[in-house]
Amino acid sequence: MTRTGGAGAEPAREAPALPPLARAVLDRAAHRRTDPVWLAEAWRRGLVLVVDTAAGGRTLVTVDRTPPALRLLDPGQAPDGPPMFLGVGVDGVPLFAVDATLPTIPETRAGSLREVGHLLDDRDAGLFITAVALANWHRRHRFSATTGEPTTPDEGGWSRLDAHGDRVWPRTDPAMIVLVHDGVSGPDGRCLLGNNTTWPATPGARRFSCLAGYVEPGESAETAVAREVTEEVGLTVSGIRYAGSQPWPFPGSLMLGFLARADPAQPLHLDPAEIAYARWFSRREIAEAVADGAVDVGDGERLLLPPPLSIAHFLIGRWLADTEPGPGP
Repeated sequence: MTRTGGAGAEPAREAPALPPLARAVLDRAAHRRTDPVWLAEAWRRGLVLVVDTAAGGRTLVTVDRTPPALRLLDPGQAPDGPPMFLGVGVDGVPLFAVDATLPTIPETRAGSLREVGHLLDDRDAGLFITAVALANWHRRHRFSATTGEPTTPDEGGWSRLDAHGDRVWPRTDPAMIVLVHDGVSGPDGRCLLGNNTTWPATPGARRFSCLAGYVEPGESAETAVAREVTEEVGLTVSGIRYAGSQPWPFPGSLMLGFLARADPAQPLHLDPAEIAYARWFSRREIAEAVADGAVDVGDGERLLLPPPLSIAHFLIGRWLADTEPGPGP
């Protein structure tokens, strides 16, 4: 549902349609990955995105455009490295990535996915996140998990082979993330956010986000939502509803986003290994934080919300607009 105006009501907010990294318009042309002749010819006429996973997955972005854009290179400009075939653009140009130290190119700067991912257009966002995810997988799978022998890239960068011909393909780890809320509409409705014990301290501020965790073997994503919320803050949730997903290549996850209801009267029992602090925030407080970041969370600290690139930011935006993907039980 979407909140509408009434006496003293705030203007309705538009809910974000998709998580920021869920945009994908590239034709991956997967049938070309097993055609080495086509790939060799495509490389000669293609464009190359250089990503440097040793430097946190940074790439070259333009400095003379607002918003920024990726700087793709001709194959002759690109540093050496095994090419990873990303797909074919709408103009028919093949697109590749190489994991290497970034070259010096005029009118560009190095930028990370966290810094610029949400600012890029749909094509560039999809290219960047695919390149980083694939490059991270290659960096972590240089040896066979079965034999311990070295592996080499194959199929345009979409698999690796050992000396015996045993092949492995990229894998993605499913993880859930959930915004827990009280189900109340309007400015007094509340959501629960937590501060993770591993996050660096920021003077005068405290970062809060949604609760998250990996989906374990043998459980569904919804079961993982209920388990993680109970483990981390001691609450029982209901009305679990899927809201959207996006890749998160740090190093190789797929974030499955949910909203779920809980009764704020339940006492919080924090897992000290995971959550340093948690509290309920009203929709009014979150709206204020989105506007100017001036919400006091106690002890003179201010609330820091998740960055725009994150699916946590998307979930908070959905809740702030008072929308939910379907009625709960």
